[in-house]
Formats: sequence, structure tokens, C-alpha cells
Amino acid sequence: MRTMNHREVAVLGVGLHPFGRFPEKDLPQLAREAVAASLQDAGIGWQAVQIAYFGHVYYQGMSLGEATLRELGLTGIPIINVENACSSGSTAFWQAYWGIATGLYDVALAFGAEKVPRGPVTVTAEDSPERFLGADHMMAGYALRTRRYMEEFGAPIEAVAQVSVKAHDNAALNPYAQYNKTFTLADVLESRPIADPLTLYQCCPTSEGAAAAVLCARDAIDGLAPDHRRAVTVAAAALSTGTYSPRGADHPALNPYKGEDAAAQAYEMAGLGPEDVDLLQVHDAATIGELQQLEALGVVPMGEAWVATREGRTGLAGDIPTNTDGGLLAMGHPFGASGVRMVHEIVTQLRGEAGARQVSDPRVGLAHCSGAGEITTIHILKK
Repeated sequence: MRTMNHREVAVLGVGLHPFGRFPEKDLPQLAREAVAASLQDAGIGWQAVQIAYFGHVYYQGMSLGEATLRELGLTGIPIINVENACSSGSTAFWQAYWGIATGLYDVALAFGAEKVPRGPVTVTAEDSPERFLGADHMMAGYALRTRRYMEEFGAPIEAVAQVSVKAHDNAALNPYAQYNKTFTLADVLESRPIADPLTLYQCCPTSEGAAAAVLCARDAIDGLAPDHRRAVTVAAAALSTGTYSPRGADHPALNPYKGEDAAAQAYEMAGLGPEDVDLLQVHDAATIGELQQLEALGVVPMGEAWVATREGRTGLAGDIPTNTDGGLLAMGHPFGASGVRMVHEIVTQLRGEAGARQVSDPRVGLAHCSGAGEITTIHILKK
């Protein structure tokens, strides 16, 4: 990654609409509530925002970002609609960061929202042969990754499933989560089979919800929000896609979505290493996702994330608390919102405002989000 001098950027405010199912609300309504909450949290008015980026995946009309924000007032600012699979929201945040860091804007809004249809998620075109073969079923791909991981590293399925137990323990402390109930290991293992060896509670639910973040240049904060003690610095913003693999770049069992390249970029940009990270949000669409991403980020050695999980290291009281709000597994996964939701949780934790799920004195947090197409976004935030 080419180094350059750029402005320091901070998250000034965050907002969240609860995740779950909301048939009485359309997508712009969900998004506007999160945006309004982020502006209130930032202590600024809508007129201060100079550019907005909206992440979403499913088609619910053209120019959804514009349809959402026009209710706040037509101010003439650029509004960019972003589709980048499950990384749509985090890509919107990445674009907002660089729009400020390079000096084009002082204040940017990154937000995402989604109303994901019920049922299995597909990622191919309607006429793709993969649909008829079952090769585009996302959880089938995660199941293949789970089998390979168990075989290569001797991980028992009980240790993999423990990721879900921990996620629901955290979500039970989060009023915004889709599921606020806890599950035992037996509950997880005995839930309905989805793609062997993955059961229902080892797979994230499809969801509806929205999240938003207001970003601001540090050198412009004083004139906008005099009381900016709660602002959190964005130390790194990295985005990468897949590289060629002779083992089959697009086969999820052989070359899973991993973040090594983006992680290396982010650590170099922040001047930090994995040993400096106090808490993490990682893409856990299935239990195996959390394990593999922790290893790809260098937080634990390859093949040892299942051991760290079993030992409680990824819990709220552990040394690498992960997915402290419940993650995709229990928080839910409205695609366009999830990446910004991760930033929301990191910011909340770094501020010391997470309530019952607050971890002990975090200074550095990392948000990792993946998407189909081997997309990886990584943002490092610090006090």
C-alpha cells in the first residue's frame, strides 16, 4: 500500500436502528432513524454533512441513498450508492474516510441498511448454472470450510459451535440485537441442520436494520462540534479483493475469504500490530468465519482460534474480546448495515459506553468485514 500524508479522521457520531424484522417500515425509514441518531450523537446538524455514502445490496428502487436523505433536506451534496456484497456498509465507510483524509471534504456520512429476504442467500445471477447445482449456497461453502478446518487442525465441532454460544451471550446484553437470548452448547449443536456440520444457530440470520457513522477531519472538529471528547480516531482504512490461487481462487473450501493482505495494509497504516488490538469485530456469517478471520488477522496463530475460543479468550473478559455485540450470528446480518454496525460497536466500546457488555479499558479496536468476491475491509480505530 502506497504511503502518503493525509489528514487525521475521526468518527464523531454513530447511530443504529435495531436489527430484526420490521415489516411496518420501508428501507429508507430504517436508514433515516440510524442517520438521525448518528447526527444527534455527533452533535451536528444535517447541513454540516458534505458528502454521503450509502451501502446496500438488494434492489428496492434506484437511488436509495437519495430517497432516504431527501427527507432530511435537499442540500445538493453528493450521495453515493455503494454495492459491495456483505462489505457494502464497510466500503461506504472506507470511501467516506478517504474522501476526508485526502482533503476533499471535512464531514462525511457513511450509512447502510438492508431488508434481506427470508431463506437461503444466493450470490449469483438468476440464470447461473451454480444455482441449479447448489454451488452458490453460502452456508454450504462455510460448511466445506468447517470440515477442512476440523480435519487440518483437529478442531472438534463443539469448539466451533462455542463461537455461537459466546455470540448469543453477548447479544443478550445488547438491546439492538435480533436475538436477545442465550443458548447452551447443546442447544447450538442440536438445532436444525443447515449444511453439515453447521446447524441453524451456527449460521447468521437474515435480517433488517440500519447503521450510520459521521466522520470528520480532526482539524475541522473545533468549528463543528466544540465538545468532541467522545470522537474516536480512525487509524487505518484498508480494502482488498482476492488474488490468484493455484488451488482455486473462487472455491470457498480451498481459498476462503481471508484478510491477510488488508490486515497487513491496515497494520502498516496504523503503525500497530495484532498484539496492540484490544477488541475485534469480525465477519462471522457462520461460526467458522470468526475462527478463520482471527487467524488471518494474526491475533492468534493459524489453527489455534478454536483453542482460544474454548479457553474463553474471545469472551468479554478475555484478552481478545471478539464480536462483543453478538456479531452477525446473534446481532443479525442486514448486509448493507453490518460493516457500519461493526464500527458502531468499536466506537461504543472505546468510549466506554457499552454498558453490561463493556470490556476493560480498550484503546484499540479492529473492525473486519468480508464479502462475496473475496472482498475484505479492515478499519482500525483508537482512542
